[in-house]
Amino acid sequence: MLTNDQLAQWDRENFFHPSTHLAQFARGEAPSRVITGGKGVFIEDRDGNRLLDAFAGLYCVNVGYGRPEIADAIADQARQLAYYHAYVGHGTETSITLAKMIMDRAPGNMSKVYFGLSGSDANETNIKLVWYYNNILGRPEKKKIISRWRGYHGSGLMTGSLTGLELFHKKFDLPLSQVLHTEAPYYFRRSHLEQSEEEFVAHCVAELEALIAREGADTIAAFIGEPALGTGGLVPPPAGYWPAIQQVLKKHDILLVADEVVTGFGRLGTMFGSDHYGIDADIITIAKGLTSAYAPLSGSIISDRVWKVLEDGTDENGPIGHGWTYSAHPIGAAAGIANLNLIDQLGLVDNAGTTGTYLLNAMRDALSSHANVGDVRGEGLLLAVEFVEDRDSRTFFDPSKKIGAHVAGELLKRGVIARAMPQGDIIGFAPPLCISDAEVDEVVAAMANAVKAVLG
Repeated sequence: MLTNDQLAQWDRENFFHPSTHLAQFARGEAPSRVITGGKGVFIEDRDGNRLLDAFAGLYCVNVGYGRPEIADAIADQARQLAYYHAYVGHGTETSITLAKMIMDRAPGNMSKVYFGLSGSDANETNIKLVWYYNNILGRPEKKKIISRWRGYHGSGLMTGSLTGLELFHKKFDLPLSQVLHTEAPYYFRRSHLEQSEEEFVAHCVAELEALIAREGADTIAAFIGEPALGTGGLVPPPAGYWPAIQQVLKKHDILLVADEVVTGFGRLGTMFGSDHYGIDADIITIAKGLTSAYAPLSGSIISDRVWKVLEDGTDENGPIGHGWTYSAHPIGAAAGIANLNLIDQLGLVDNAGTTGTYLLNAMRDALSSHANVGDVRGEGLLLAVEFVEDRDSRTFFDPSKKIGAHVAGELLKRGVIARAMPQGDIIGFAPPLCISDAEVDEVVAAMANAVKAVLG
C-alpha cells in the first residue's frame, strides 16, 4: 500500500523522468518508486522497503549512502558561501583545494582540471577543447572524433553522438556527422568465435586503421573511450587492447580522451582506469565518483601537451570563450574534498580491488555452470552476467523475451537492485566501493535465486 497516493499522482502528472517509457509511466503501467533514505550500501523507499543497491545509484555513490562527513561539508560551505563563479580567474577555497587534490591523484602527464556538473557536459567541454586545440595548431580540417560502438559518453547532442547505443540515437537525429564509430572491445560478442583474445585485439586495431585510412588521418582529431565499457555491457577490454590502440593513435597524431566518469576514483581497484590499463590520455573525463554523487560535479583533466596549446591560443586570441555558470561550484567542490578524503581514509580503492575479486569469483562459482549463462566478467567492482539461449553456439535470446529485465525484476523482489543493461540480456553490478564480503554474499545469493526463477 502506498503511503502517499497524492505524491504518486503528482509524480505521474508533473515529473518528466529520464530514460523512462513515458507513456507507460503516465498511464500507471510502470512503477513509481520514491526513495527516502540510505545508509551504507542500502536505500529505503517510502513504502519501507530496504534494498541493497548493487549499482550504487548509477555507478556513482562510491563511498555509500548516509556519510555525515560529506553532508556536513556541504552544509558548512552553503552557510559560508553557497555560490560564486569561476570566470576571469575567480575561485573559492574549495574549488582550488579540490583541483590540487585531483591533480595529486591524476596520472603524471596531466596539468589542470576544468570543472563542470555532469559527465555529459565534461565531454562536451572536451570536444570543444579538442577543436580549439587543432584550430590553434592551424589544422582546421582535423575535427572528427572516433568513438566505439556500445560506448557511453553522455546524452547531449555531441555526447549523445559519441555514445554508441541505439537508444540514444533513435529519433534524435544522432549521431552528428563529425562522429565516427569503430569496433567495441567486446570479446564475448566477437563475430568469429574461433578468434583468440590476441586475434580479436588485432581485428579491433585493423578496423580502427581502416576507418582512419577511409576518412584520412588529417581529418581526425581524437579518439574517446572508457577504460572498461560501462553502460554498453560492463566489459573489461581484452589483454593488450589499450597498448595496441594507443600505438595507432600516436602514429596518426590523434588525441586520446579517456572517459573515466565510471572508472575514476577507485572503481577498478586503482585510482584511475588509466592507471589500471596503462592509458596515456590527453584528456581525462571525471564525474560520478568525484563526489560520490552527493553533489553534482564533473571535470576535464587536461594534459601538459594540450594545456600548452590552450595557453598559446589565449595569447593569440584573448580569453578562452568557454564556461558554465556552475563551473567549480563551491558546494560541489566541498563535497568532492570530503569524498576524496573518505576514499583515502576508508581504503576504498583497495577494497574495490579485493572485494571485486571476491564478487567475481563468487558469482562465477554460483552461475558459470548454468546453461543460459554465457559470460560472467568483471574488473574491480564492475561486474556483468550475460545470458544466452544456447551457450555452445552463443545464440542470444530474442530481445522481446526481455530476459535481463525479468532477472532484474526478480532480484528486486529479493531486495537487491541491479541494472538490466541495454542491447543485450545483461545484468550489471557496480555496488558502492564500501561493500563488504557479507553483503557481496547477499547479492550473489539473490542473483542465483533470481536466475533460477526466470530460467530454471
